[in-house]
Amino acid sequence: ALVQDLDDTFKDSRMEDVWLVDFYAPWCGYCKKLEPIWQEVGAELTRSGSPVRVGKMDGTAYSGVASEFGVRGYPTIKLLKGELAYNYKGPRTKDDIIEFANRVAGPAVRSLPSRQMFEHVLKRHSVLFLYVGGESPLKEKYTEVASELIVCTYFFSASEDSVALHELPSVVVFKDGTYFTYDEYEDGSLSSWVNRERFQSYLPIDGFTLYELGETGKLVAIAVTDERDPTERSSRLKGLIQRVATEHRDQFNRDFQFGHMEGNDYINSLIMGEVSVPSIIILNTSNEQYFVPAEPVEDLEQLLRFFSSVLDGSAPAFGGDGFFQRIKRVAYDARSTIMSVFRSSPLLGCFLFGLPLGVISLMCYGICMAESDDDTELMKRDGFTDEEEEEGEEEEQQRLTAGAEGEEDEDAEKIEQKTSSCVIMTNHCHFRVFMPVHR
Repeated sequence: ALVQDLDDTFKDSRMEDVWLVDFYAPWCGYCKKLEPIWQEVGAELTRSGSPVRVGKMDGTAYSGVASEFGVRGYPTIKLLKGELAYNYKGPRTKDDIIEFANRVAGPAVRSLPSRQMFEHVLKRHSVLFLYVGGESPLKEKYTEVASELIVCTYFFSASEDSVALHELPSVVVFKDGTYFTYDEYEDGSLSSWVNRERFQSYLPIDGFTLYELGETGKLVAIAVTDERDPTERSSRLKGLIQRVATEHRDQFNRDFQFGHMEGNDYINSLIMGEVSVPSIIILNTSNEQYFVPAEPVEDLEQLLRFFSSVLDGSAPAFGGDGFFQRIKRVAYDARSTIMSVFRSSPLLGCFLFGLPLGVISLMCYGICMAESDDDTELMKRDGFTDEEEEEGEEEEQQRLTAGAEGEEDEDAEKIEQKTSSCVIMTNHCHFRVFMPVHR
């Protein structure tokens, strides 16, 4: 079979071969979409005589093996080479997967024995890392970094006879029609430098590319355009960003990656807002912040000031990964999911969201009715019916009325008893005058 179905015995024999494995779940829609592509990958690698063997494993049936290889979601593509396991994070297309498999399955550092071979390889790769020189501590470090980052790019070595450089030994990267030399004092660790330099200075950006660009630690400056409706402003913004990437590399290359993105749908989902087209936006993928110019960019000087303000912290940052932003993200994702379901299938959306609401409503109604029945049953146990309870209330009301009238009579008697008499004495004559005392 071109693609082998693997089980838990696979991990005992995998050390002998190089395996490209798709860990899938039977219920996963993305896995089903990948299945025909995976069959094409197996056929192409077999036809080309590649040493890479292609297999697939049900990660839900063999969860122990999947967990051992660090599988956290489906589908997950890994190349297993000896004791090493390399994750594939690129686009799920046949050509990209095959290129990844052939690159990682080979040696970490490929030797270029002649000038002709170097020129041939240089034409095939837009970004090429090269060690030039003999044995040295720098070469050992280069080989170590290559083993770690072979999933990202190719690494080559050549003698000083094949490639002429001013200083030897050296590590250089060829891209953008020129080359740049690694300097330990200015560039830091070799691994960090390779990670920053593994992309062209300016390139088209999509969802997969943006994810990888975020791993470089750089801010990503994007011209958001619409190729289906090109305008003079779109072309001008792309041209301005390209000029910054090339003409001002020394100032901004360490902190920025430059490119353009087709359409604003993906950007809108990231910032949970609306970006106009065409426009310029800077994304910080490490903390989900973004920066936009305060006013439309019209020339190079204005764009340079904007980039400088982002670096010195004077430009306002939007978004972020704080608590309230996370709550907003949950609400936004839920809303987007609901809207996409209703747009694709209104009937299915009504069923999926109407049925749970109906069940919850019935449950609440049942709980309320149960409480009412419990109250009635309690009164019955106490010897009361509804009619008896009403008669009891009437008798109680009559008693209260009679009590109020009795109190009024008692008050009247007290008033009469409190009537005062005044005695007026004149010439030994007594006149008795009765004067009522009002309350």
